[in-house]
Amino acid sequence: MQRFSNSVIGFLNFFTLLASIPIIGAGLWISRSTTTCENFFQTPLLIIGFIVLMISLFGFIGACFHVAWALWVYLVIMLLIIAAILGLTIFGFAVTSQGGGVEVPGRVYMEYHLENYSIWMRNKIKDPQYWSTMRSCIMGSNTCSKLASWTSLDVMEKDMSPIQSGCCKPPTSCNTNMEDNDCYRWNNAANILCYNCDSCKAGVLENIRRDWHKVSVLSVVVLVFLIGIYSIGCCAFRNSRRAQTDYPHGENRMSKVRPRWDYHCWRWFHEKKEQLF
Repeated sequence: MQRFSNSVIGFLNFFTLLASIPIIGAGLWISRSTTTCENFFQTPLLIIGFIVLMISLFGFIGACFHVAWALWVYLVIMLLIIAAILGLTIFGFAVTSQGGGVEVPGRVYMEYHLENYSIWMRNKIKDPQYWSTMRSCIMGSNTCSKLASWTSLDVMEKDMSPIQSGCCKPPTSCNTNMEDNDCYRWNNAANILCYNCDSCKAGVLENIRRDWHKVSVLSVVVLVFLIGIYSIGCCAFRNSRRAQTDYPHGENRMSKVRPRWDYHCWRWFHEKKEQLF
C-alpha cells in the first residue's frame, strides 16, 4: 500500500504520455490545412500537446523509478496548471455572465445585440484582425447557405442559431424602421449579407458564450480530477524521498563498515604503546 500512489501516478502518466502524441499530431496536421478556421486552433493544440507530454514524462519517470526531483518538477507544473485552470474558469464565468438573446415578436428565433455583452468581449470582437479571422470562418462554414432555400413561412416558424440570426439576415426591426445601422450594412450578395453587422458580431459572441459555459463546467470537473491526482502525486513524492533515505523493514543494504581515516594510525599507536609497557 505504501507504493500504491507511485503505481497510480505512473499508470496515469503513461496513458497521458500516449495521449499527447495524437494531440501534437493533430496540431501539426492542422498546420497543413488551408482553412482559416482550422489554423485558428493550431497553436493551442501544439502548446497543450507539448505540456501534456512533458508533465507526463516527469510524472512517469519520477513515480516508476523513484526519482524525487522529477516528481518535484511534476508537482510544481501540476500546481501551476491547476492555478491557471482555476483562474481561467473564474475569468470565463465573469466575462460571459452578460449576454443572451432577445425575443422577436412572432418569430421562433432570437436576436442578439452587441451592447448586451461584457466590455472585454466587445473589445475582443471589435479587433479588426480577430474579426477578419472569425468572418472568414463563418463564410467558409457555409452557415448562411442553409437559409437560402427557406421560404417566408420557414423564417416565421423555424429556429436559427445565433450566427444565422445575426449574420445571414438583416435585423427584423429593419422591416418597420431603418434606425439600426445594420440595416444599411446588409446586402443580399452571398459574400456580404450581414457579415459586417454588429448583430453578426453579437451572434458570434453568443456562440462563444454558450461554448465557454460548457467548457467552464468541464473545467470544474477537470479541476477536481487534477487536485485528486496532485494529492496522490504528493504521496508518491514522499515515497520516493523515503526510498532514497530509508530501507524497508527486514532488509539490510549495508555492505561494510568503513573506518574513519585515522583509525589505522590510532590502532598502530596503541599497539606500540602496549608493547612498550
